Amino acid sequence: MQSYKTIRKAASAEFVEKHSRFIGYIAPVTTAEEANEFIASIKSKHWDATHNVPAYILRQDNAKRYSDDGEPQGTAGVPVLSVLEKAELVDCVCVVTRYFGGTLLGTGGLVRAYSHGASIAVEAGGIVTRALCKKLSVTCDYGFYGKLSPMILEAGGVIEDTLFEDSVTVLFRLSSSVADTFNAKLIDASNGRYAVTVNGEEFADID
Repeated sequence: MQSYKTIRKAASAEFVEKHSRFIGYIAPVTTAEEANEFIASIKSKHWDATHNVPAYILRQDNAKRYSDDGEPQGTAGVPVLSVLEKAELVDCVCVVTRYFGGTLLGTGGLVRAYSHGASIAVEAGGIVTRALCKKLSVTCDYGFYGKLSPMILEAGGVIEDTLFEDSVTVLFRLSSSVADTFNAKLIDASNGRYAVTVNGEEFADID
């Protein structure tokens, strides 16, 4: 997997439907343990709620979990999970809390309400694309530095640090899919004097 979509930040949003209060919570996570800890924290915070309906999707083992938490089967957990799936999100957990307001919503009403609770939570958290990037560095003379920075930016790279000493060292990250092409252009532009040093690889936000 070269890239994936997830939630930018933990967030919440709420609405009222026929006197029932719904609160959607969402957060980025990377493991089942983190997801379960988040779910437990919401259940503890809203211990007096009628229902706390969770769902999460992880890249790890392609894990997907959900629960109706006492609502009629298929009316709560599946709709929450479906919102995450339709947004193509992974590594995130969502909990929709309900305080019953005295009016039954019916099967269709529950599906719509829990879907909406998850949707507004996603909107509040924001969606970010994370791509596999290489952590790179190039050390060059001051004369070539004026060419190097524009080359990095043109390739979609993000400059993270620049060290000015006897020579200049630029630390940057670049999508793994274009790193080899960039290195070839660098070697050509510098007449073979400079090449990238690979310092690692990691997923990073690209938008």
